Amino acid sequence: MWNYIRKYLHFAVLAALFMFGEVLMDLLQPKIMSAIIDEGVLGVNTGGIGDLHLIWTLGIQMIGLVLFGGLCGSLNNMFVHMTGQNIGNEMRKDSFCRIMTFSFPQSDQFGTGSLVTRITNDITQVQNLVSQFVRGMIRTSMLMFGSIFFLFQLNRTFGRIVLCAFPFILGTLVFCLSKANPLFGTLQAQLDRINAIMQEDVSGIRVIKASVREAYEKIRFGKANDQLVGTQLQVLTIFAFMNPAMNALMYVVVLMILMAGDVKVAAGTATPGTIIAAITYTTQLLNGILMLVMLFQTISRGIASWRRVKEVLYSQPDLKDGSFHGNTKLHGQIEFRDVSFTYPGSTQVVLKHIDLTIRPGETVAIMGTTGCGKSSLVNLIPRFYDVTEGAVLVDGVDVREYHQKSLRQKVSIALQKSELFSVSIQENIAWGQPEASQEMIAQAAKAAQAEPFIQSAPDGYHTMVAERGMSLSGGQKQRISIARSIVKDAEILIFDDATSALDLKTEADLYAALKETNPESTKIIIAQRIASVRRADRIVVLEGGQIAACGTHQELMKTCPAYQDIYDSQLGEEELYG
Repeated sequence: MWNYIRKYLHFAVLAALFMFGEVLMDLLQPKIMSAIIDEGVLGVNTGGIGDLHLIWTLGIQMIGLVLFGGLCGSLNNMFVHMTGQNIGNEMRKDSFCRIMTFSFPQSDQFGTGSLVTRITNDITQVQNLVSQFVRGMIRTSMLMFGSIFFLFQLNRTFGRIVLCAFPFILGTLVFCLSKANPLFGTLQAQLDRINAIMQEDVSGIRVIKASVREAYEKIRFGKANDQLVGTQLQVLTIFAFMNPAMNALMYVVVLMILMAGDVKVAAGTATPGTIIAAITYTTQLLNGILMLVMLFQTISRGIASWRRVKEVLYSQPDLKDGSFHGNTKLHGQIEFRDVSFTYPGSTQVVLKHIDLTIRPGETVAIMGTTGCGKSSLVNLIPRFYDVTEGAVLVDGVDVREYHQKSLRQKVSIALQKSELFSVSIQENIAWGQPEASQEMIAQAAKAAQAEPFIQSAPDGYHTMVAERGMSLSGGQKQRISIARSIVKDAEILIFDDATSALDLKTEADLYAALKETNPESTKIIIAQRIASVRRADRIVVLEGGQIAACGTHQELMKTCPAYQDIYDSQLGEEELYG
């Protein structure tokens, strides 16, 4: 945490100095009040004759101290906020940047809900920790030790009474904090759970409504919320016990000071003003202790949250960047050399000994049953995952040797699940190529068969897309996603079942347009329909994570039973669009 604090240490030091000034003014006032009562009002040393001039003089001094203390307090608050807000800002930016470097397994390991909680609530708790530490630690320390110091100056007996109560006060504090501290980590984990449920339910609201599962989700969310509230109540109960216990101890101290003071006043070794000043210092001491209680609560929560934030900040990306930035003689060649792959944390082998070379400019289709490893295979090309065995080469270079940005600039991907952002249609299409001109965007939209519905939209290309593309149909979202991949003009173009929501005629028009707009790109098409792939240069059939066959449509119809079965099941479509 020091790496963040030291950047704004000057603000923290200024805040500390002004807090020192504010508390010092508070500590000086009881002594002045004692003089006003004893000398100005009671006239202890002047035979019972008060001194109005002294009252005015000391009263004006007290007002001056209050005003100066208030100014110091305001400046302290300003610099404390500047320290805390800047540290929180830096921490959020760094956490988000770190999350952007995570591999898919790392993101899955943390979970979306947990990452949201860490970058929002947890960093806010750390921010509060820093702010309260700068403000509260100085104020608390000065009030406690300053009050004891001035009590000893007033009367040693009063100071000893307070010191005798200290072990009981600290014992109560330590006991309560030892019970509360373990609960703070649990609180944040339960908040993770609530955020995860919220994220799932909001994104899947249509499925929930279609399945009439609202009642179930209400119960699920209610249980998670009840657990959070239950833990929170445990914490509040502990502190609800601690505050009255502290108050009771301090009131006992006040009572003992009054009793001792009564004896001393009767003996002539103390004055009424001294007793009032001692009670005021004891009250300030009580306030300091109560502030310490709240400070420790904030510190405990902040430290628990910092541990969670630190897990994000200091998590190293699983995929280490290479140093190669591209520029080879080949453009768009892909080679799988004896590739085997198992997802991190799993024991099931997804791909087994894949050997396949895709030549520059070639169109290769990949077919197979659900779960045979089609998407896993193409995810290895942009290095979303690393191979378990073997190597994947792009333009003759192992993808692990590439700088990831350079590698992914070579590859453009359109997925079955189209991810759109809450910006205009134009910005969504240009997402992977921000510098794309309006003409390039229009060309890509036309090739993706998206132009007609875009032109009919209220604001054309400037029509805003609702969150996660909810304002568009599945086919419209896929066509915008395809247009996004086309406008990037990458050397390798991958369609991972990206046309599943399109009818066969629209799909056929799309592939025909692709031949014209991206003739030199190497194209990999994952599809379930033979009508989508039959015109590919080669078709790879995967079975159980292995290549069962590879060839043209005509060759596979003669040699591959699995391909023949797929063809027979789709015969009607093939005759219609063949």
